[in-house]
Parts: sequence; C-alpha cells; structure tokens
Amino acid sequence: MTHWVQPITLAMNGLHLEPLSLAHETGLRQAAADGELWNLRVTSVPRPEDTRTYIETALLQREQGTRFAFAVIDDASGQVLGSSSYHDIVADIRRLEIGYTWYARSVQRSHVNTTCKLLLLRHAFDTLEADVVGWRTDNYNFASQRAIERLGARRDGVIRHHARRRDGTIRDTVMYSLLRGEWPEVQAHLVYLLESRRNANTQG
Repeated sequence: MTHWVQPITLAMNGLHLEPLSLAHETGLRQAAADGELWNLRVTSVPRPEDTRTYIETALLQREQGTRFAFAVIDDASGQVLGSSSYHDIVADIRRLEIGYTWYARSVQRSHVNTTCKLLLLRHAFDTLEADVVGWRTDNYNFASQRAIERLGARRDGVIRHHARRRDGTIRDTVMYSLLRGEWPEVQAHLVYLLESRRNANTQG
C-alpha cells in the first residue's frame, strides 16, 4: 500500500529531519534526558524506559499511514535533538497535522523549532500539496500555544474533555490550522524570523 507521506530527509540551517527508526533510540533517550522532559505532564516525551516502545508505536503508525515521525539531527555533531511528526494524516482531504514535537532543553528557544516547522510546512504544502495543516495542544500547554500562534496558525477552537494525560487527568485540546492560501505569508514570516536570528547572532 502506497501512503501519501513517503520517507524523506529534510535539511537546512545545520539540521536535518530523517525518518525515525530504532537506530535513534539512544539519541532520543539522551535528548529527553536533557531537562528530564518526560516529567512535563503536558507533553508526549517518552520516559527513558519507554523510548523503544515510543519508536515502535511510531513505526506501526507509519505502516498504517496515520503518522510519520522524524528524528531531528544536528548536522555537525550527529546528535539527536528531538522529534516531530506528521500525524492524523487524511490523504483523501489532503489534511495532516504536525505534532509529537519536542526538543532537548538545551536547544529550546533556539532556531531549531522554527527551522523544523519551516521544513515540515514546506514539504507539506509545496511537495505533498496539502490543503490544510493542523496542530493540537493541551489547554495548559501555554508555551506550545504561543509557539503555534507565532507561526501564524489560526485557533479553530477547543475540544473539551478530549484526551487523557499521562498522569490520568483529562485534558481539553486546543486546535489550530493553516490553510494553503495562508502559507505564502507564513513562509515569508518564518524566513524573516530565521534571518533576523542569524543576523543578531552574527552581530553579537
């Protein structure tokens, strides 16, 4: 069976996103350990002992055509910095979402997230010809909501009592989306942000 999202490696700004595999298990565990990210109740970061299962689940979902997970790699060191995925893929209406996204604490608030989002959005709209890209996040994950809104995505609304968190509580889910017609302006904005950061680092 041929799936809409096919294996590909995406690269720019000293980073590349490659299809997640079991070969990334050690690197993914080390990235999560940078800040003990699994202790954050509003994220999907695997506990160290659950990393292999996390990858195996992602690979099963790839086979099913519902999710395609990437490992985020630093070109210079080969270090795994985190992971991000296309998920809730619905080829029939040319819709997918970007999520399961997390990075080692040491690279948060850097160019990494903006670069990865630009790569994933370019591939989604320009290569896969998606009509809409969505995001969803925990109603208490305010940092994630701000990051999605900075991309230029529109807040669609809140699904109440939607999913169970790892600690057993039930979360509301905040939904966002970006339409194909909105992509050119958002792309220009992301490129501007990256160039501004690069210029600031050069002047510093």
